[in-house]
Amino acid sequence: MTDGSAPHPPTTTGDGRPPAPAGHRRTPPRTRRRLAAAGLAGLAVVVAVTLAVRGGAAPACAAPPAGGATHTGKATFYDSKGAGGNCSRPAAPANRLYVALGPSEYAAGASCGGFLDVTGPRGTVRVLVLDQCPECAPGHLDLSAEAFARIADPVRGVVKVSYRAVVDPPLPGPLTFRLKEGASRWWFAVLVGDHGNPLRAVEVRQDGAWRVAERADYNYWLIASGAGPGPYQIRVTDVYGHRATATGIRMLPGQVQRSTTRMYGAGPATTARPAKPSRSPSARPRPSASPSPSRALPAETPTLLEAAAPITPSAAPTACG
Repeated sequence: MTDGSAPHPPTTTGDGRPPAPAGHRRTPPRTRRRLAAAGLAGLAVVVAVTLAVRGGAAPACAAPPAGGATHTGKATFYDSKGAGGNCSRPAAPANRLYVALGPSEYAAGASCGGFLDVTGPRGTVRVLVLDQCPECAPGHLDLSAEAFARIADPVRGVVKVSYRAVVDPPLPGPLTFRLKEGASRWWFAVLVGDHGNPLRAVEVRQDGAWRVAERADYNYWLIASGAGPGPYQIRVTDVYGHRATATGIRMLPGQVQRSTTRMYGAGPATTARPAKPSRSPSARPRPSASPSPSRALPAETPTLLEAAAPITPSAAPTACG
């Protein structure tokens, strides 16, 4: 049960962390359809980088591509086969225009949900950051096959490209929220969708205070000790200073709830109403093995996010000093 009537026995993967999303993790090495030929020297480099990434640590200098800066590199392509990638989306976008980034730009999930404009020999395509490419060096974009075909002849397999982060892309609709399978009043995990820009913070209001959730590298926002039975008021802030607050998000694990709150642009900005869920809840809750309290922010005291001036595209935060 996930109605909060009693604590559940802990279920973990053995390292004290709740199980990773099934079907969405991009585990190296992954079989990928590439047309570019690779010599033995290139293969050795790929293997070395892949083994390093398997350690689980993000690179020392990792940050999403920032708005206002143009980068150069190369592009290859692969097929997620409809899955939502390391960013844990329920599925690939309907237009199948997406990209996997190397560890330094995937930045432990910080790039998830943002968009890049990628330019190649044939033109420019806009892609959603969906996945991580463990063996990709900085500047190496692994596009969907459909996106690659927009900018180059697929027969080429690998091409030079330039790319830049899109600031405030048009939104497909209001924010969505998906509580992870196994979530309960004792362990909170939420996936936020349709936010346009990469996210900087997610907070949940409980007992008059805002509690700060921590982002996992698979793009769920976690409060290990839980946030109560809900319904929840959730405040979302992106890297450019946009903020929106949705209310009425219910404890319905595994179900996508669409609010009426847009991250920016037209539409209500302070309230949300969950729509009819699109998926059935999980029957096996999986709370954290050893809940620990998350940071609580008094209701009457503005958070640092509220006190700070909006971040301009050129000043978007990075982890690279």
